Amino acid sequence: MVDSGLLAETPESVGIDPEKLEALFERAEREVREGLLPSVQIAVARRGRVAGLRSFGTVERQGRTGPVTDDTLYCIFSCTKAITSAAGWLLVQAGELDLDACVADLVPEFGTNGKEGIRVEQLFMHTAGFPQAPFRPAEFLDPEARRERFARWRLNWEPGSRLEYHPSSSMYVIADIIERQSGQSYGEFVRERIAQPLGLRDLWCGLPDAEQPRMADLCYRGEEMTDREFEELGIPRPPVTEVTEEAVLGFNRPEVRRAGIPGGGGTTTAADLALFYQGLLGDAAGQGAGIWKPETLEMALQVRSGDLVDPLVGVPANRGLGVVIAGSDRAVMRGFGHTCSPQAFGHGGAGGQIGWADPATGISLGYCTNGFDRHFVRQARRGIGISSRAAALAQGGEA
Repeated sequence: MVDSGLLAETPESVGIDPEKLEALFERAEREVREGLLPSVQIAVARRGRVAGLRSFGTVERQGRTGPVTDDTLYCIFSCTKAITSAAGWLLVQAGELDLDACVADLVPEFGTNGKEGIRVEQLFMHTAGFPQAPFRPAEFLDPEARRERFARWRLNWEPGSRLEYHPSSSMYVIADIIERQSGQSYGEFVRERIAQPLGLRDLWCGLPDAEQPRMADLCYRGEEMTDREFEELGIPRPPVTEVTEEAVLGFNRPEVRRAGIPGGGGTTTAADLALFYQGLLGDAAGQGAGIWKPETLEMALQVRSGDLVDPLVGVPANRGLGVVIAGSDRAVMRGFGHTCSPQAFGHGGAGGQIGWADPATGISLGYCTNGFDRHFVRQARRGIGISSRAAALAQGGEA
């Protein structure tokens, strides 16, 4: 449940156009109404408050079907990477983590099989060279098993030579560094250093058993596109990944939810996802809770990927320290809408989860669904349409 102090009295009180907001909600409901998705939860925030929040559809929770509510919890998959990265930024800010340091100097078990020279920054940047390194989620809560796994990992390519999305591997290492440097578990660090100071009651990286009955079970919907459909649209079929439907549905298991996988196992509501980004915006402007210093966020949100191209979408990656920056060209290919500013930043998640903030308008968006749409283009268009509407909600275009 959203803290009542974080709810705006009206959309207008935080400079959000109420008619455009309702149009956004109507767009978000469309797939539920048409039977394409079982449920959707969406929230828009500005000036540190939730301007609007809606939940549509029905969900299964531990096998029981019922209407979705505003406090239903969702797995946000790779939206979690922004949270894990923001936790890492705190170590950099405190002088406890050097981005140029060799990972093996911090995690000795990691320094095997050619991984000795990998730098900390490369973990955040998806340039570390081990995108397909295997890991069992249940091992994450066992530090000894986790580090034994690190020691067995081998490189797929030379570190720093290219950018290729690491779905989960590099974030496991960042979380391990957080634990070693802070003396806290990764989940406790996120909870105590980020979620609680921001008043985010429902932001978890490691879901307690007592909260699991609130969690929406995942399911797949729709059919995959055929090769002919991709050809007719003139776009390449995305590369085949190691992530299977069976693996994704494994996030319905209590032990996987409990693990809080740092690259993709965070749990929250759309409202708290939007408010997490408000925390970043507020601190960047020197007006927030003071968790991150403005200079820390300036450092983290600087584009560091240069001309490196993301092979998934074929455009320059425009990556900051663990997050994606919209940029002035091809922003929609990076998960943003047509109306976001070049400074917008965030990280999407598998199945169509959306989380971003736009410093130009102060707007942030959280969008969650438990329905995985197998249709690649339909899912992408949905995200673009919703983000485009959300980014244009400021009354009169005011900043």
